[in-house]
Amino acid sequence: MTIDRFYEIYDKFAIVILIILGVIAVACLIRAISGPKAYDRIVAVNMLGTLTMAMIIVLLVKLREGYLADICLIYALISFLAVIVLTKVYKGAYEARKKKREKEARDGNS
Repeated sequence: MTIDRFYEIYDKFAIVILIILGVIAVACLIRAISGPKAYDRIVAVNMLGTLTMAMIIVLLVKLREGYLADICLIYALISFLAVIVLTKVYKGAYEARKKKREKEARDGNS
């Protein structure tokens, strides 16, 4: 098997993989929008970032463009920071709600 034959097979395979990843990404987007809890939304956003990186890697091999590896690394850092920020915001909102409930419970018992 020559390398050209490998790339012909891989090109067809890559298109199928990208379609599957796209469908999964749409499902994650729906989960991120309609998730019943905030942590469901955070996990869905994290998974969207991971799926995007997987798509970039598939395109990297399909298009044979090395610069896509750099883009993927940058996207990984941005995605990681976004999840950390979302987690911090959720934690702060949760703690504020918890303090408010405790204060209401103390005022109600008095």
